[in-house]
Amino acid sequence: MNQRVVVRDRMQRGYVYHLTEPVGRHFAEDFTPDLTPRQMLRLGVFGGKYMTDCRNEFPASWFAKARLCAERHDPRLNCFGVNASQPLAVWRKNNWLRPQDPRGWFQWYCRYYMGRRGPDDARQIARWKAIARHAGAIRKNCEPGDLECRPRQRQALLHWAYDSRKI
Repeated sequence: MNQRVVVRDRMQRGYVYHLTEPVGRHFAEDFTPDLTPRQMLRLGVFGGKYMTDCRNEFPASWFAKARLCAERHDPRLNCFGVNASQPLAVWRKNNWLRPQDPRGWFQWYCRYYMGRRGPDDARQIARWKAIARHAGAIRKNCEPGDLECRPRQRQALLHWAYDSRKI
């Protein structure tokens, strides 16, 4: 275990990281996502635009049956058919991005899932925990299983590996 990964995509050239943990295992104790990156891509997240140029970095199985669109962001490809994404400019303004993961949390999660561990893990896990408040809002305002209630919040939760279909 200590596989070297060299990234070559539209947003990163020559970034190198190491996989030090087994795929999908040895997560931080307080980090328990409901969904794997593969499941998220199959359900439809980020309007299908996310990760279309970095398939070589991740297992081909993640992209089999993934809802992707290389040309543009298409909310119809999202599980709930709505746009729940913030523009990249908002991410930059709020300092949510780091040079090692210029695409944000989901890129971090994909690399973490693959076995990369690093100094930004605690911050990203804290951000993941903070999103759980949206699950509370759905539970408070929606009947259990009513997937048409608060679709933007449900889609946003999917973007963070919470399976909002089960709320």
